[in-house]
Amino acid sequence: MAGPNRIIAHFDLDSFFVSVELLNDPTLTGKPVIVGGRDRGVVAACSYEARAFGIHSGMPSAQARQKCPHAIFLNGHRAEYSKYSRWVTQIIAETAPLFEKASIDEFYLDLSGMDRFFKPLEWTINLRKRIMDETGLPISFGLAPNKMLAKMATNRAKPNGYLYIPPGKEKDFLSPLRVSEIPGVGEHTQAVLESMGFMYIRDLQDADPALLEERMGKWGSDLLEKSRGIHNSEVSPYHESKSVSSETTFDENKTDREYIIRQLVRLTEKVCFELRQDGKVAGCVGVKIRYPDFSTFSRQTVISYSHADDEIIPIVKTLFDQLYKKGSPVRLIGVKLSELTGDGYQVSLFTDIEKKTGLYKAIDDVKNRFGKTFVRRASSG
Repeated sequence: MAGPNRIIAHFDLDSFFVSVELLNDPTLTGKPVIVGGRDRGVVAACSYEARAFGIHSGMPSAQARQKCPHAIFLNGHRAEYSKYSRWVTQIIAETAPLFEKASIDEFYLDLSGMDRFFKPLEWTINLRKRIMDETGLPISFGLAPNKMLAKMATNRAKPNGYLYIPPGKEKDFLSPLRVSEIPGVGEHTQAVLESMGFMYIRDLQDADPALLEERMGKWGSDLLEKSRGIHNSEVSPYHESKSVSSETTFDENKTDREYIIRQLVRLTEKVCFELRQDGKVAGCVGVKIRYPDFSTFSRQTVISYSHADDEIIPIVKTLFDQLYKKGSPVRLIGVKLSELTGDGYQVSLFTDIEKKTGLYKAIDDVKNRFGKTFVRRASSG
């Protein structure tokens, strides 16, 4: 819902991976905990006690170990993170009229119009309390007139708090913050802005638009709008990106299991490629079989969030074997990945698949240049 009088909530599970680990092992509470490989890879998440040593997500594990030699390194439990993420998603889906799952631990809710029936702040506080009571996880939220401000408010509310920016108070909230806190402003943009004398957002709010556009092009006018709290991005309904699937109907009915498996592998590679291109991961895998009499059967299973071919292909094969009537001719097969979320970056932070993600990126780059079928797994024929 775009336009005036918008009410947007942004929820973010605090140090999500670490919080799940603390629930499963309370003895870790109060200690510098890092989820990620100790000797290689990068930090996927860290406790606030670890952050006190200057450690942050995405930092090389070796560097984190130097900063805090006594930190406790955990490899992480992706299945547990998936389980808790689904739990929170289910709670939000039961209550919110419209929500977007931005990642495994981050949600936007569009509450526009609810103020005719409820007090949005009170409603959001109650939802936060329900999530914490039922899951045991700490969670912060920001409530504001748009997505950008809601997310910035959440960042200011952490850890485990909330912040409301009422309509008309957008510039007051932004004014004392540094320009680096504007979403999308990286180190390079920050350096350019500071060289122009813009240290704080208040410095930008009254800047000359022509000067910003001259130095920074269209990004300059975007920055000016953001500094004034103007942001029109909409909350994308979660159900709109529910699944990605691919299927094939054989020219002739097939009974050769090995041939059928090769086609399933090909279909799986195709949908995994599409997921990675969209920066998404799937939490559920399904297989469909249709026989010559048009009777159709399907089976699905919940998985740890992934977009990796080699993790999903064995699951597809297992589902097929559970469904397939041995020796029966097959008319159609299909693969579907569902429960999608934009979590590719977080998944890639885990040590066990960090190198794998780089490999898939290289393969996908080749596919983008020469076509999706240019590179194939040997088993896909």
